[in-house]
Amino acid sequence: MGDSGIAEKLVEVLHRPDGDTALRPVHTIGISATGYFKPSPIAQNFCIAGHFRETKTDVIVRFSNGSGAAAVRDGWSDVRGMAVRFHLTDKSDTDLIAMTLPEFFSPTPEDFLAFAKKAKPKPYKGETPWQKIFNYLHLILPKRDPYPGETISPDEGAIEFADQNAHAQLGVVQAAAIGAPVSYVRAAYHAVHTFIITDPNKTRRWVRFAWQPIAGVLETNPNLPPVDDFLQQELKDRLSAETARFSLMMTIGEVGDDFNNSARPWPPHRKRIMMGTLTLNAVPEDQIEHSEKLSFNPGLLTDGIEMSDDPVLKVRVDAYKVSSAWRSGTPCPFSQR
Repeated sequence: MGDSGIAEKLVEVLHRPDGDTALRPVHTIGISATGYFKPSPIAQNFCIAGHFRETKTDVIVRFSNGSGAAAVRDGWSDVRGMAVRFHLTDKSDTDLIAMTLPEFFSPTPEDFLAFAKKAKPKPYKGETPWQKIFNYLHLILPKRDPYPGETISPDEGAIEFADQNAHAQLGVVQAAAIGAPVSYVRAAYHAVHTFIITDPNKTRRWVRFAWQPIAGVLETNPNLPPVDDFLQQELKDRLSAETARFSLMMTIGEVGDDFNNSARPWPPHRKRIMMGTLTLNAVPEDQIEHSEKLSFNPGLLTDGIEMSDDPVLKVRVDAYKVSSAWRSGTPCPFSQR
């Protein structure tokens, strides 16, 4: 696995001043939903994992805001998360953790830690009209205006880090313009890291996964004042009236693609396979038991799926273990719930 020392430092640094150490350091605010996954007819030809061979696999999914703030800020531009746990028929579990950002910020654990330190939230206030005009005249993009109630932000530090580190520029620019979804189920989510799958003939392939919403991607109007708290109620209302569905898309890497750098995208013309459909149909009433006590981890895998040698993936596995242990007071790395 990764460097547990760096993992502990990451968890410590990622906790925001307006967060809660009893909660997750990032993706702090979330809600879970239950449903099932059905593989496509060809999925089992590519991977022997149980959820690609069984007719139907029960799931629990935690949607979340990316921020580590303990306050609900649904209308703010932010990376959203989607952690899926598949309950396999052999009574084991496997996780797939994704976010609305297609690429990561850093190619190594050391860079990730340096980025996290630099992007620590600092006091934030908007620029005067004269400052904005000055910036425009000097071909500098002005700072955005603060959201109502926003006093600290990671933007300035993240942008400064990206200015000095080319590998972070794509992720930082995408995160800055990502917006806010009208619903957790109207966003696309990317697992960002590369995994290795094995097919029935023991052929191994390097792949990346992404969830695409059947209803399509739709964001809130950025020109309107943001609404702080609506995503959780929207999910409850939606699933009480109808189901929500996602397609699981798998991109197959080719020679020349960087399998171990999640900050570098693959060419857009790579072959994609539709591996199955996720259907969500209910929101558990007890969110403490069925969401906040759950400990998802990108390293909780099953036969047929392996981690690549991506060092950031490996340190994230350790960081999730550290975070889970800090929250629960137990050294148990995974929750088998």
